[in-house]
Amino acid sequence: MISAEQVREHMEVIGADGAHVGTVDHMDGTSRIKLTKSDSDDGQHHLIPLDWVDHVDQHVHLTKSADDVRSQWSSAN
Repeated sequence: MISAEQVREHMEVIGADGAHVGTVDHMDGTSRIKLTKSDSDDGQHHLIPLDWVDHVDQHVHLTKSADDVRSQWSSAN
């Protein structure tokens, strides 16, 4: 189980396919990762659930491909 404390600001978030998804802005509570808006094509913050994280090393590695993440993440204005 991944804990929120393992996820740090400015970590790269990588999909299961190895593609760049975004960069961590900060944790939104203990269950969602907020991504930076400057790293987003639409200029908005996006939220992904901590449940999608496979493991954390120097990057946050997800269980879903980058395309799946982008089609399922939520926006935060």
